[in-house]
Amino acid sequence: MFNSIKNIFKSSKDVSEDANSNYELTLLCGIMIEAAHTDGEVTKEEIIKIKKTLKTIFSDNSDNVDNINNILNKCLEDINESKSLHSFTSKINKLYNEEKKLMLIEKLWEIVLSDGKVHDFESNLIRRLAGLLYISDFNCGKARKKAIASFNDEIMEK
Repeated sequence: MFNSIKNIFKSSKDVSEDANSNYELTLLCGIMIEAAHTDGEVTKEEIIKIKKTLKTIFSDNSDNVDNINNILNKCLEDINESKSLHSFTSKINKLYNEEKKLMLIEKLWEIVLSDGKVHDFESNLIRRLAGLLYISDFNCGKARKKAIASFNDEIMEK
């Protein structure tokens, strides 16, 4: 599954690939931290899930893998700064096709689920993000079901 995620998020643009990859890393990390923080706290489980997801997506670029902790820490430091969802989603809409955006929604559901509970604020945020990313309610629901199945599989493995 992680290989398919990596392939989906792999940049198809050759122009300044390192800069583009770092930009994508920062963008994805920022939106994942926002989703995790919606309930008022970012748990250790959520951080682990975010790191795992980002490392899988960016494993082809060792500079970005090394950068993940730095960017994650920067996003955590900036967590209380006011950010518009539109600033994230407008950039994501320009960078990603529907398949990538749907995979992102699924990963956001997994991050939200990683602490074992989904708060109303988290659920509302992901539905709003899905709307801003032009993902239908039906597809957002399918992504949630996949994330729940993945979460249950992880629990069974432990």
